[in-house]
Amino acid sequence: MTDQLAVRGIAIHGHHGVFDFERREGQTFVVDLLLGVDTRAAAASDKLADTVDYGTLVDAVKAAVEQDPVDLIETLAQRIANVCLGPDPVEWVEVTVHKPHAPIAATFDDVALTIRRSRS
Repeated sequence: MTDQLAVRGIAIHGHHGVFDFERREGQTFVVDLLLGVDTRAAAASDKLADTVDYGTLVDAVKAAVEQDPVDLIETLAQRIANVCLGPDPVEWVEVTVHKPHAPIAATFDDVALTIRRSRS
């Protein structure tokens, strides 16, 4: 059984996309994380070392989005999932990458991709 730790609405400027102007100008991507973590040890010890330091994790996710541009949000989501699965207590992660300013010639609210990855 795992508990769930959510960090939602992480807004990060990145230069991802298939079009030259997306790579050049960049845009805001919004990332939601849902982590499967057994929090019993942290609850018992009351020590940050026994759980996920979500401040440090968000910094790492931000760096992952800001680094080398990729064409697809699928690739970006996998990169973020790999970062999230780094800390030992994380058993699985659900990553949603929102691209609210995707170059679509229609009125829309959001484009989002959600992936779920686990250690096994």
